[in-house]
Amino acid sequence: MATSAYTPASQVIERHQTFFNDKNVIIAGDIQDSYPTVLSAKQVKIHCTQFHTYLRLKNSHRAQVSFSLLPEAEFYVGMDTLIYYWPKTKSEAQFQLSYLLHNMPKGSDIFIVGENRTGVKSVEALLADFGTIQKIDSARRCGLYHFQAESRLAFELSQWWLTYHLTIDNHDIEVKSLPGVFSQKGLDAGSELLLNALLDRQDIVKGQVLDVGCGSGILSTVIGKLNPDVDLTLSDVSSAALASSNATLAANQLKGTVVASDVFSNLTDKYHLIISNPPFHDGKETSYTAVNTLIKEAKKHLKLNGYLCIVANSFLPYQAILDETFKSVELIAQTTKFKVYLASH
Repeated sequence: MATSAYTPASQVIERHQTFFNDKNVIIAGDIQDSYPTVLSAKQVKIHCTQFHTYLRLKNSHRAQVSFSLLPEAEFYVGMDTLIYYWPKTKSEAQFQLSYLLHNMPKGSDIFIVGENRTGVKSVEALLADFGTIQKIDSARRCGLYHFQAESRLAFELSQWWLTYHLTIDNHDIEVKSLPGVFSQKGLDAGSELLLNALLDRQDIVKGQVLDVGCGSGILSTVIGKLNPDVDLTLSDVSSAALASSNATLAANQLKGTVVASDVFSNLTDKYHLIISNPPFHDGKETSYTAVNTLIKEAKKHLKLNGYLCIVANSFLPYQAILDETFKSVELIAQTTKFKVYLASH
C-alpha cells in the first residue's frame, strides 16, 4: 500500500474533504506538511507561527499564507471555518486557540485535529465552557473534533506573558516569554552550562554575536548585560520566541536585532561568535536537521578567528559532525547530561 505524503493528522482531515469544498477556511496550528495548500475550498488562508513552515508553504498558488505571532483582524473577514492542528504543548494550544476563537466569526465551524500522543484529547475539557465539542473521527491514531463557535473567547495578549528573574554576576536579568517558548518558566540546565562556560571564556565574547534559536532571549540578554559593547543578533523560527526575545531585551534596556530565520536562511552577516542551545526535536520527533545545518554552515557566517559555541545533550552525536567541519573543536564544559562545544576554523 502506498505511503501518504501527509501526516496522520492531515490524512484524517482529508477524509472529510467534501465538507470544505464551499467553505472559506483558515488553517493554523502545528502544520507539519503541505496538505493545507491542496485543500479544496472556496478560499484558504494559512497562518504560520513557524518561519520554516511559512518558507515551505508561501509559494502556494491556492492559498494565502502569512507568518506572524497573531493574524491581523482583516485575516478573519469573510472566513467561516477553522482547521487547527494541535501542537506539542497544551499551553501553546490554549494560547493559539484563545486568539483564534476570539476572532473567528460567530457560527464558524471549528475543526481541531491531532495525534492522540500529543494530548489532543484534552481539547474537550479545554473548550467545555465554549460549546459542545464532539469527536467526529478517530483514525491514524488521531482524533478530529468539531464544534460551532456560538460565542467568542476573550483574549488579551498581555495576560499570556510569563516573567521571571535571574541574578548572574550581580546583574538582575528579567526574562519574558509566551507559551510554547523554550525555557518559558526558568533557565534550563543546558543554557546555564553554556552561559557559565562563556563566562569562563570572556576572551571570545566580542564584536558581533549571533544567538541561533534564541527562544526567550536569555543567552543574548545575559551576554549583553555582561558585555555592553557586543552587537547582538537573535534568530528563531518561532514567532512567539521572536516576540519573547524582543520583550526580554526591552525589559533589560538592551538593543539587538531579532530576525525570523530557519537557521541561516535569513542571515547574511558574519559574526565573531555564534552561540546556540539548538533544538533536536521537530514536534514530537527527534530531528537533527537544524543542528546539522547550524554546524555545517556556521563557517560561512563566522569572521576570521570566529567561534561556534553550542550546548547539547551528552548522548547526541555532534562531536563527529563538528570534527568533520572545523579545524579545532574543544569540549569546554560538561555534566552527566550536557556538553558544551567550542569550535573554530
